[in-house]
Amino acid sequence: MRDTKEGLLYGCLILVGICGPSHLCAQFTDAHSYDNTPVGINQFELAYTYVRSNASIDPSLVIAGAKLNLNQGMIDYTRYFGLWRRLAWVEAGVPIAGLSGSITGTKIQGSVAGTGDSVYAAGMLLKGGPALSVAQFETYKPATTVGVSVTITAPTGLYRPNNILNLGSDRWSFKPEIALSHPFGPEQRWQFDTYANAYLYTDNTSYHGRQILRQEPLPGFEGHLSYSFNDRLWVSADTRYSFRGSTLVNGVDQSNSQQNFILGSEVNVSIDTRNSLLFEFAKALVHQNGPTLVGFSVKYDYTWGKGYR
Repeated sequence: MRDTKEGLLYGCLILVGICGPSHLCAQFTDAHSYDNTPVGINQFELAYTYVRSNASIDPSLVIAGAKLNLNQGMIDYTRYFGLWRRLAWVEAGVPIAGLSGSITGTKIQGSVAGTGDSVYAAGMLLKGGPALSVAQFETYKPATTVGVSVTITAPTGLYRPNNILNLGSDRWSFKPEIALSHPFGPEQRWQFDTYANAYLYTDNTSYHGRQILRQEPLPGFEGHLSYSFNDRLWVSADTRYSFRGSTLVNGVDQSNSQQNFILGSEVNVSIDTRNSLLFEFAKALVHQNGPTLVGFSVKYDYTWGKGYR
């Protein structure tokens, strides 16, 4: 356990440095996303992601025969505060991306660049997350937490109905999630996080021009096992399994229910109490009607707030 103020601040930075919207790469929620942290903290994040896949910026929809390369930057802001004496947070992010590739067996190839769909989130710890100031957090001992959140993706990205390559999805999506995080072992250096969530989608009424695309919910389960070497460094092994999510076009079932199993890892390095870096890697090992993705992300986070040094 951390027993100095500096150590606690490093731990807080590690937490807020991984709560940005990273589901583009693998639909993951990051490890340690539901740890407690002081209220009054702000985080600004710059991220770069590269993904090679058969899906565009919307990872729930594949394009048959596609070989696509996605380069994306993300600008993200998160604010942590107290609500009913519990830790809560809100978040907003906007991606800027470039997508290029081709479709096997056709002459279709091209590229597109612009903004993707913006992402908004709100969450709260229901257990194990009292709202504490930075000074009060000095004596806090990590404990098991239970949290909930909802992430909303808005159709603000570049979308051309008659194009196959698009950065926007022209539909809303909602991801409610419940999480359990449990630190254990000597000095609580180990932590196990498990999440249950589901992506819910509205209809795209201009799919391929004038068609109506409807997608069933895409539920999923995640497991993250992490180890903290010290107050400045932790690593994790990450898994996600998702299923269902079949689509209908103009009411016709496409018989494309998904089964996806994704394996990944994360390395979080705290440079000091304000600056940190996060490195992520993910690969789809099972992708029945799902994205055959492999990708990585690099994120830089700057943190500030009242009492934060």
